Amino acid sequence: MLEIYNSLTRTKEFFKPLHEGHAGMYVCGPTVYGDAHLGHARPAITFDILFRYLTSLGYKVRYVRNITDVGHLEHDADEGEDKIAKKARLEQVEPMEVVQFFTNRYHHDMEALNVLPPSIEPHASGHIIEQIAFVQKILDKGYAYVSNGSIYMDVERYAQDFPYGKLSGRNLEDIVTNTRELDGQDEKRHSFDFALWKKAAPEHIMHWPADFRYTEDGERKVLHSEGFPGWHMECSAMGTKYLGEEFDIHGGGMDLMFPHHEAEIAQSCAALGHDTVHYWMHNNMITIAGKKMGKSYNNFITLRQFFSGQHDLLSKPFSPMTIRFFILMAHYRSTVDFSSEALEAAEKGFQRLQEAYQRLMKIEPSDSAGVPTGEAGLSSNSVSGLRAACAAAMDDDLNTPIVISHLFDSAKLINSVADGKAAISEGELRELRDVWQLYAIDVLGLQLDASNGQQPVANGQQAAYNGAIDLLLNIRLDAKRNKDWTTSDRIRNSLTELGFKVKDTKDGFEWSL
Repeated sequence: MLEIYNSLTRTKEFFKPLHEGHAGMYVCGPTVYGDAHLGHARPAITFDILFRYLTSLGYKVRYVRNITDVGHLEHDADEGEDKIAKKARLEQVEPMEVVQFFTNRYHHDMEALNVLPPSIEPHASGHIIEQIAFVQKILDKGYAYVSNGSIYMDVERYAQDFPYGKLSGRNLEDIVTNTRELDGQDEKRHSFDFALWKKAAPEHIMHWPADFRYTEDGERKVLHSEGFPGWHMECSAMGTKYLGEEFDIHGGGMDLMFPHHEAEIAQSCAALGHDTVHYWMHNNMITIAGKKMGKSYNNFITLRQFFSGQHDLLSKPFSPMTIRFFILMAHYRSTVDFSSEALEAAEKGFQRLQEAYQRLMKIEPSDSAGVPTGEAGLSSNSVSGLRAACAAAMDDDLNTPIVISHLFDSAKLINSVADGKAAISEGELRELRDVWQLYAIDVLGLQLDASNGQQPVANGQQAAYNGAIDLLLNIRLDAKRNKDWTTSDRIRNSLTELGFKVKDTKDGFEWSL
């Protein structure tokens, strides 16, 4: 049974959905004002794995991942310029041009990483009405106040009824002690209050008209405000719209735990009177030299730079599957420190799995099942045990590194059969292929190619390309049989210089690029 680590309770808990056979999950998506970097890839891949695994367990999953296209101000604060509006001003284009351009590029990068699209991908700008209604609920319950045309969460008032800081482990007393009152934020009663709705300055590009009812000094009033919602509000409004007032899982990066997710909890409890999310899940950070990778630190490498190799910290281009494999080699709750050397190691590891999969799809069953003829053999127990071992690892809080280690163990056995050192029955072979399909391809989302190598040619040329290499290696095979070692070595060495890997087998040869 699946156990996941709940950030709220700081323990692993068995996953029990609200509705049997169904799972609802909401994941914070990108703010689309620039290209996605490695730090964006990690939550996308982490919760893609969860989506895939829940689906493989038979759940009907509704996966909501938002697009933030308004309200996210500079430095994640309540003052300053909207990140997208600033980009639009600098580029002299409309904000929605910025949004569409980088959303398209984000989707392209996610497709390259084999990240499945969510069930629903709502945009913050498309749900202004829902956010206005959510703010009104909080005002009605008395947990917000109006100041100079804006509306702020009254955190001190909220904390009288609900435990503020329970997700991040902070308490209001510590926040008050460690928070400096900032100049220019005199609209707020306290600096730790956060914006639910901001009145737009004259130069602010994206804004909407809204009317809010509120009570002040015992008098009922109406605020007519031309403004925009606070950054935290979109997730509360859109999560409950598509998943209900209570839903199963909310995910995101650990850097969002405070203040973003803490603010979401406060908004939902204030508006609805109860928690919305049952399981909070957070992936850890990608770091460079021990420091979080992020645009705010100006130390990020975009996914497109990884794919092209055009960055000073990269020794070469890296394929999307190398990036995905690199991320999956670490548990999602552990920190991953980037280096080009680590990526090169991941590339070699992925290639080993790729080659094992190719050999798995080519080997033939034997009449004598599970009879080892060398040091390693494929027994019935090892084949049947692989499925259970992979399932146990995934059930243990999505432990992808352990799944990968099990696949590597089975790769040794596959190579033994392919090299004629062990035998495998038809049933065992079918089971082995099924497990690799389920865990390597369907769950981990690795794009493994059953053909020889990864040839950079058009589909119409594939057969001719493969045929030419096979022809050369068959000529080499004939030369070996005739003890013409000069010709044999010359073909092998020439192909090696061109980047091919040639392996002699009991049945002839294997090659990859």
